[in-house]
Amino acid sequence: MTEQTTRIDFIYLNEQDMIAAGVKDMASCVDAMEETLQLVGSGDYRMGGPEGNSHGSMMTFPAAPEHEGMPEDGAHRRFMAMPAYLGGSFQTAGCKWYGSNLANREHGLPRSVLMFTLNDKDTGAPLAYMSANLLSAYRTGAIPGVGARHLARKDARTVGIVAPGVMNKTSLEAFMAVNPKLEHVKVMGRTRARAEEFAVWATEQYPQLTTEVVDTVEAAVRDADIVTIAPTTPAGSENYLRIERDWVKPGAFISLPADIMVDSGLMRDARHVADSRGLYEAWHAELPYPGHELIGLHGMYMMDRIQEGSVPAEALEDLPKIMSGEAPGRQSEDEIILFSVGGMPVEDVAWGTVVYRNALERGIGTKLNLWETPELA
Repeated sequence: MTEQTTRIDFIYLNEQDMIAAGVKDMASCVDAMEETLQLVGSGDYRMGGPEGNSHGSMMTFPAAPEHEGMPEDGAHRRFMAMPAYLGGSFQTAGCKWYGSNLANREHGLPRSVLMFTLNDKDTGAPLAYMSANLLSAYRTGAIPGVGARHLARKDARTVGIVAPGVMNKTSLEAFMAVNPKLEHVKVMGRTRARAEEFAVWATEQYPQLTTEVVDTVEAAVRDADIVTIAPTTPAGSENYLRIERDWVKPGAFISLPADIMVDSGLMRDARHVADSRGLYEAWHAELPYPGHELIGLHGMYMMDRIQEGSVPAEALEDLPKIMSGEAPGRQSEDEIILFSVGGMPVEDVAWGTVVYRNALERGIGTKLNLWETPELA
């Protein structure tokens, strides 16, 4: 019989601990996200909201605060909590909490500072408290890798990258993990210097790649088999980058983890797939119409068009259903696929659980005690 104890210990993992525990192992992360989306498809998960599909709970600030000391609204300024439970081989719950402020970059900090708590699914006791910037970046990049594994052409050789930031670094790592035969990368950034830095990094990471710095979104998209577009933009469709049908190569797989607009030709000719349709349905229920003006992801654009009746409800497809065989995968070599990547807290739970278990096996992290016996029970 197992001895019962009221003592609760957990481990703290700083960023270097996370690296030592394998948080940057993209091939493993893609596999973990594969299982995660399979579990989402089967319903073995929960997130926030009445339907268990909410991205999370966000707190923002007023444009003109009345109270001394209260922050004022700014670009990407928010706090957010993202709770979830995931079944399958994970059987854990957790919550990512972060503060975000675009002005952080002026001080050498990332836009968002993230932490993640992993919990026992039954007692709620903490198992780990961990640095989560890398955790979040790698699980976010891994989802486009899962999408490319199932929907990109197998003979894809060229990747077009718009916005050479963290999200597109991890996306490229994921594309390389699922298709190591990729040969060429085209990069377009807000500044040529940023694009050149990314090109240097890409060839250092993957010597088999040739890189090309281009000056326009069109040049990055044209002739690319796989495209990823991930700029940081203010809310409002007037601020979003626009992709035009004439730029897009037949058979292209276009990953869209950020705000975007597409022209009518691309709306008509492309197939539209979501990482999880339920996520966008939850967002759409939570936000005033048109939701795309507040969250510029392509899945939100599709939900607005579905509401207004300009496209049928089935026009936004669900990757988990494609993965399970309930819906068809790529149907022709010329099929263009737009893949909306929203990001779900179940992904943090999945990758956080894998990294936590690695840390336990490798003796990594600082053991902390919550209590021997709770004062109030």
